[in-house]
Amino acid sequence: MMQSRDHGGGIDAAAATYGGVRAAWIDLSTGINPVPYPLPSLTPTSWTALPDHTAATALTDAARRFWSVPDGADILAAPGASALIAQIPRLMVAGTVDIPGPTYNEHAASFAAQGWTMGTGGSAQVLVHPNNPDGRVWSRADLSCALTVIDESFCDIAPETSLISAATRAGTLILKSFGKFWGLAGVRLGFAIGDPAMVAQLREMLGPWPVSGTALEIGAIALSDEEWARETRARLAEDASRLDALVTARGGGVIGGTALFRLYKVDEAVVWQDRLARHQIWSRTFPYASDWLRLGLPGPQDWPRVEAAL
Repeated sequence: MMQSRDHGGGIDAAAATYGGVRAAWIDLSTGINPVPYPLPSLTPTSWTALPDHTAATALTDAARRFWSVPDGADILAAPGASALIAQIPRLMVAGTVDIPGPTYNEHAASFAAQGWTMGTGGSAQVLVHPNNPDGRVWSRADLSCALTVIDESFCDIAPETSLISAATRAGTLILKSFGKFWGLAGVRLGFAIGDPAMVAQLREMLGPWPVSGTALEIGAIALSDEEWARETRARLAEDASRLDALVTARGGGVIGGTALFRLYKVDEAVVWQDRLARHQIWSRTFPYASDWLRLGLPGPQDWPRVEAAL
């Protein structure tokens, strides 16, 4: 049986402990945009037909434009970045992988499941950029291994920091997540961008029709909406500053994070989590840092409840 790993979410369990129906809870334990991209009207065939080449190409063309993917780098759409994270360790013979932490723990779990050991000086590395949970960013000077994975799941809030120019570097894969910035995690859409040989291997691993017709259509429309992206970045930055002001006024200290989630140093994170949960607001604590509390951003209608609970 696969061991349960530490993640955000888990509203069902929180509601079972603290009461209330799931719909009444505010989930601040994730880094998902609380104001999602407005769902477009979809063509009926996106639901009823197998995804076709035209729809898949429309999505990858939109993604190539949105992220300024350089010529010479290939791009693969997948049913979520997590599906790619699970397959990437199979691209090479298992060895040693460097995953600077603390960070998103699915990378280490996936490499370990394929027989890799954690350490430095090996053949692979994973850099979460910006890092989850502290927001650390990396540079091209940090890329050093035959297999380099750059997880940019949260990079769309600050595209100027992207390492997309490194996508032409041999052995490099850059991961993108649609669910975070666009707030549509249920669409299950992610991308691998980089070394054509490695992307081809991943394409073979995923098999035909890996992305649903609805995800292809929604993604192509959303990735073409530059105005929405610009307005969203401005709003998220304002809301992140607003949340920082609230938490620091209650005695917390800002450690870092991104414009989609904030990381704070508090006296006892579980005490803060308990206080918020009694107001049916769920937050994120960490087993390795008892004084770290991570909060996602409230939606526009949720600020009064969050202010009262804090």
